[in-house]
Amino acid sequence: MPHPRKVYTCTQCGSESPKWLGRCPGCNEWNTYVESAPVRKETRRHPVSGVQELSRVTNNVLPRLRLPLSEFNRVLGGGLVPGSVVLMGGDPGIGKSTLLLQVAGPIAAGEGNVLYVSGEESVHQIKLRAERLGMPGERLFLLPETELETILEHAEGANPRLVIVDSIQTVYIGELGPAAGSVAQVRECTSRLMRWAKRSNVPVFIVGHVTKDGVIAGPHTLEHIVDVVLYLEGERFSTYRLLRGVKNRFGSINEVGVFEMSDAGMVEVENPSEIFLSQRARHATGSVIVPIVEGTRPLLVEVQALASPTPFGMPRRNSNGVDYNRLLMIAAVLSKRAGIPLGSQDIIVNVAGGIRVNEPAADLGIALAIASSYRNAEVRSGLVALGEIGLGGELRSVSHLEKRLAEAAKLGFKTCLLPPVKAGARIPPDIEILPVVSLAQALRKGLEREGDSGSD
Repeated sequence: MPHPRKVYTCTQCGSESPKWLGRCPGCNEWNTYVESAPVRKETRRHPVSGVQELSRVTNNVLPRLRLPLSEFNRVLGGGLVPGSVVLMGGDPGIGKSTLLLQVAGPIAAGEGNVLYVSGEESVHQIKLRAERLGMPGERLFLLPETELETILEHAEGANPRLVIVDSIQTVYIGELGPAAGSVAQVRECTSRLMRWAKRSNVPVFIVGHVTKDGVIAGPHTLEHIVDVVLYLEGERFSTYRLLRGVKNRFGSINEVGVFEMSDAGMVEVENPSEIFLSQRARHATGSVIVPIVEGTRPLLVEVQALASPTPFGMPRRNSNGVDYNRLLMIAAVLSKRAGIPLGSQDIIVNVAGGIRVNEPAADLGIALAIASSYRNAEVRSGLVALGEIGLGGELRSVSHLEKRLAEAAKLGFKTCLLPPVKAGARIPPDIEILPVVSLAQALRKGLEREGDSGSD
């Protein structure tokens, strides 16, 4: 009898090789190849798709399935598209199952049957969570199963409006060699769920856990298969959770929904900017408000910085919510172009509320917070700052200016420090513009003199 062919799969990117390799050629990671059995071809159980001319295709667009949470609908682009597969990733215990159960209950009560496949929890555990959420559970069917063929058979018979699989790491196909949770099992199970969803026009939620390294059983190997990828994020000791969209074939990406974890489940936060700024310390140095844009939503976040003399020979740089390399660049420009000697200073930058700021529009706010802490000088009262910093110390304009300024004016901020605006830009009448062309000029206009005190 011939020996079965061996396949080695990378746990980072999922690429396969007939032999073990020390370094993966796909993602350039070391020692990530593990032995797995080759994936067998699925027995065809559905008719072969025929070729169709585009001009003869009928546009029978099915309406989106609106979810009971508006923040969830915002991230999805208006609701669930029939036949779509949505992958929700996040750390274990972050609240993924709670959020999806809150979605499943009202849909089952108002739209039709919902099939909730649980491979990790028993039906009694889910019942306890449903009682805590105040959910009766009519037409919400629970299936404690992990074998994929059995799951699909029940899905065909239940005629559901929505299917939730929690989680994909526990689902397996019996004919495959590796255990549940391996790269081969996770990818093949997701592919078959995708084909079933497209054929039946039923949206499917797939829950995927993220390990601390983001490898093996993490959703990173599934992002190219599914239609929508969502991440539920949040600090372990914070009650706020951010639902962030990083891939969406049916809407804009990088949308964010804000929830607060409570005894009654996930509660929507209607005004995130006000929540993030509610605990801001007054008359504190090293604190600047920055208007950012997440997808289509403007948010005001507090950027905090602390500069203190280092007790070591090498100064440290630490960032939380800000890209580390971006912080190094801003610190270098402050030293070279603005005359602030930071070579002997430890610099710590933090974005309050667990928000992560990735856009360069926050550069000026970060630089202003660092300079404020170093000089022990407060930022001007009622000021927000935005602008991209170049290596020459120049300031560059940012996009979505009207949205940012309108959000700042709505929360009572009176002044905005930013690069010169284009002619014809719609500026709210109750906010003053302080145009600056360089970082040095921005520090002169944005900071009170050392020892002065302002008021918010």
